[in-house]
Amino acid sequence: MVDNAKRTHQRLIIGISGASGALLGIRALQMAQALGVETHLVMSKAAEMTIGYETPYHPQAVREMATVAHRIEDVGASIASGSFRTLGMLVAPCSINSLSEIAYGMTSSLLTRAADVQLKERRRVVLMVRETPLHTGHLRAMLQASEIGAVIMPPVPAWYAEPKTNDEIVDQLAARALDPFGLEAPQAKRWGEDLSKGKRGGV
Repeated sequence: MVDNAKRTHQRLIIGISGASGALLGIRALQMAQALGVETHLVMSKAAEMTIGYETPYHPQAVREMATVAHRIEDVGASIASGSFRTLGMLVAPCSINSLSEIAYGMTSSLLTRAADVQLKERRRVVLMVRETPLHTGHLRAMLQASEIGAVIMPPVPAWYAEPKTNDEIVDQLAARALDPFGLEAPQAKRWGEDLSKGKRGGV
């Protein structure tokens, strides 16, 4: 009984939308799997196109990385129900379109429906919003999403970690995106632990 409870609490939903930065979601998925977390993946059609443009992966290969991969149109999937217990949901990257649907509860796909469900159940939802520059409408949608409980986490590089490669930047961002769910990926470099002011003579 205890083992079953532990298993159900170690589920994480990962959504990949069509914004640039698909590798963020892929890397977070890989890290969560490595931590022994049961992952539920949902990708938009635009995300599948972006994966082909930006990464060396095929969308089917990404699906196979997850414990369970759900079809974007399957609004009857397990992750569309609040009774399906999870740690919450990470949307990485999160397009402005997906952000807006989540913020205002006008969900048209399993990705945004699953996020809406997590919010109504008061679970953690992290949105790695990928767009710049931002106009007032974008900012208002972010504020609305924040007010209903989402964590707005733009993928801003942690320059203090002194990344040398694009992979190091992606690793740090993906690892930090798992922090709000209580998942500690070893790839995260942390100030005061792996890094300190003393390293560079203070700020």
